Amino acid sequence: MNTILIIEDDTNINNLIAETLDKAGFSCVQAFSGTEGLLHAQSGKFSLIVMDLMLPGKTGEELLPKLKSLNETPIIILSAKDSLDSKIDLLNAGAEDYITKPFELDELVARVNVQIRRYSTKSDDKHEALSHKGLTLIVSELSAKIDGKDIAFTKHEYKILELLMKNPTRVFSKQDIYDYAWEDYYIGEDKTINMHISNIRKKLRSFSDEEFIETVWGIGFRLSK
Repeated sequence: MNTILIIEDDTNINNLIAETLDKAGFSCVQAFSGTEGLLHAQSGKFSLIVMDLMLPGKTGEELLPKLKSLNETPIIILSAKDSLDSKIDLLNAGAEDYITKPFELDELVARVNVQIRRYSTKSDDKHEALSHKGLTLIVSELSAKIDGKDIAFTKHEYKILELLMKNPTRVFSKQDIYDYAWEDYYIGEDKTINMHISNIRKKLRSFSDEEFIETVWGIGFRLSK
């Protein structure tokens, strides 16, 4: 189970975040000051840190470089500061994401999932090869071959295929696919995913009569059997 460190001095907000993430399948450790948060980070291993900026003991701005010096754990900043300069400064200092207060809990969960997937991908074996019906992806090279012939995909097309081929029996929603391929939060219905799936199918059909991607109506897409 992925464990998340929550550093937030407002008890109600801290408890609400912990309850929400617990329901989403995460384990949570709660800290209510910058000093307490640093002690937890030094003594434990976490999949992600959610941190407020206005903290007693050590502020979030002071804490961020100390946390980043410990390990590569991704950090999501929570703050009422909504100026572009503040966000840029914190992202440049090493934060992976920034959410302005007040925020929707569903969005927080989605952004947590994005960062954990991204971090997990970085930790995977980069020489992994994925194969299905003559199509082979070489993860470390972002390259693809079908029946031994090179086939060119855009980065997003490649990441879509990678997600499907890594999980051959699972149906993925458009949000799942967007979160993985774009490494961002999917904020609404549009034609982006459909267009990329269509382009992938066209490219594959020029090399093979096999069907590689199945549409599951009303749900999303999965790898064809």
